[in-house]
Amino acid sequence: MTSDTQQKLRAQPSAPSSVPAEAALSFLKDTKGIVTWSARDLADALRISHRDAQQILPFLEAQGYVLRAKAKEEWMTTPAGESVSGAKAPRFARESVEQAVAALKDRIKRASEDRKSPFKITDAVAFGDFLLKGRARVQAADVGIGLATRGDTAGATRSATDAKAEGAFLRQLRARGGLLNLKPYAEWMKKRSHLDLL
Repeated sequence: MTSDTQQKLRAQPSAPSSVPAEAALSFLKDTKGIVTWSARDLADALRISHRDAQQILPFLEAQGYVLRAKAKEEWMTTPAGESVSGAKAPRFARESVEQAVAALKDRIKRASEDRKSPFKITDAVAFGDFLLKGRARVQAADVGIGLATRGDTAGATRSATDAKAEGAFLRQLRARGGLLNLKPYAEWMKKRSHLDLL
């Protein structure tokens, strides 16, 4: 690596260590379908200080994920930001997504009460643009699900068979319809704006 390349890397702004990149990208996904947004919108969605939001913006801008809008203090998400965040065109009615999340909450409750189930649900949170009021059309809700094998001790090694069984369990829990994106739970999901499902 040349010294010029090293200097450029050092000059790149870095995001605050308290905000995982996945959390910032989840916000960018939420911005699909709106023209501009502010640092306050970012701070509110991620439940961080305005100062931390102001530190994240140069990092996202350097990556090419956001651009300053012409209006003062306004930002736009770029096509690269939409792509890296997994944003899709908002095509679902908000009520349909809310109903799918409510039905998932019921399935989670039943699964948690089922002592014969191979897994215990430890965490379940839903987040996404369906939580933002004033939007008629939204994307599928993202749902972080934490699982533990019933009867296993903490820290047990997972096998490929365990992973396959978890995948099957999550597919069954998700049901059909495409209104929910289930993914492994991460701690940042509970720190941003979300809806508890447990």
